[in-house]
Amino acid sequence: MTAARAGRGDTAGGLHPLTDVQREIVRTAREFARAELAPHVEERDRKGEFSRESIDALGRLGFLGMLLPEEWGGSGMDTLTYLLALEEIARVDPALAVSMSVHNSLPTQMILAHGSEDLKERYLRPMAEGRLLGAFALSEAHAGSDPAALACRAERGADGWMLNGSKAWVTNGGTADVVVAMARSGGSGSGGISAFVVEPSWAGYSIGKEEKKMGLRSSNTTEIVFSDLDVPAGNLLGEEGKGLAYALGGLEHGRLGIAAQALGIAGACLDLATAWARERHAFGKAIAEFQGLRFLLADLAAQIEAARALTYAAAAKKDRGEPARKEVAMAKLLASRAAMDAGVKALQVYGGYGYMKDYPVERYFRDAKVTEIYEGTSEIQRLVIASELLAE
Repeated sequence: MTAARAGRGDTAGGLHPLTDVQREIVRTAREFARAELAPHVEERDRKGEFSRESIDALGRLGFLGMLLPEEWGGSGMDTLTYLLALEEIARVDPALAVSMSVHNSLPTQMILAHGSEDLKERYLRPMAEGRLLGAFALSEAHAGSDPAALACRAERGADGWMLNGSKAWVTNGGTADVVVAMARSGGSGSGGISAFVVEPSWAGYSIGKEEKKMGLRSSNTTEIVFSDLDVPAGNLLGEEGKGLAYALGGLEHGRLGIAAQALGIAGACLDLATAWARERHAFGKAIAEFQGLRFLLADLAAQIEAARALTYAAAAKKDRGEPARKEVAMAKLLASRAAMDAGVKALQVYGGYGYMKDYPVERYFRDAKVTEIYEGTSEIQRLVIASELLAE
């Protein structure tokens, strides 16, 4: 049994009507997810098996270059349209959705915004087409929510840079073809961190521990190790010492992507719980007839729709070129909370059946939790919101 629904309709989070282009993209993403992903998602989760074939398919559909301009092989879509597609993928396969989110929102956008013309020529078009899968390496074992404490070193050489150190919890880490990595090129603090575009095929680059995760098990997450990794001078991204600022700017897109992923999980859980409430009978009638369960579903539906509206409003504000740091943090905070609440409540609606691996609600429950952790924990989102409020 998989999550299904009649469809979102013609509006984006209740905000405004979808355009013809947006409706077509939603339809394409939904049909692809149901036809190509749904038949395999449970098995891939069970085996912890990453699907490069699905990545290739996303590339052919244009879903890996949605935020890149046409001159670099992308489709030049706005953030809202991209999130609509991402939510549809996440409704069926949240693990694939996070690969899509990271690729679109961090390495491609950082190269587009700060890369030289040579870096753009070499990487953006094949990334947009899915021939190169991107990853983003910022966190370290002792530098997660505090990235300014990272210890990976970049030392200047005669012809470029030499990187030494390790990066932790890298999405697509064992399968990426190009990685944007942060390393300390100067003194302490955030100002001494630079960004580099590196390739896994280079000598000195190795893949460390592959993480065995509670959820998103078919998303590849690994440690990356740099041991005297020679990086050409031209692969410094932007200016020396500004890497962390670039990364934090890219995280706004990343956080919106995770918000959309969380909305997909939450929507799938609501669909499953609603369908089960109609089918399951107790005390001589469908459990959907009990007021307590009806209230649970109603509250959950309202919570999800509110988070969706906020997420798409934040995306629209960002597309207008307006500061959206606070709104993005709010969207990530509330959408991830909705995903976790939906997972808990949907499992409760299923009762004992929900605790069994025979039903997908158990998988969505496991997948939901990490949305409150990566791309900035919920606690970090609250700090961001509070700092923006106090600065107004």
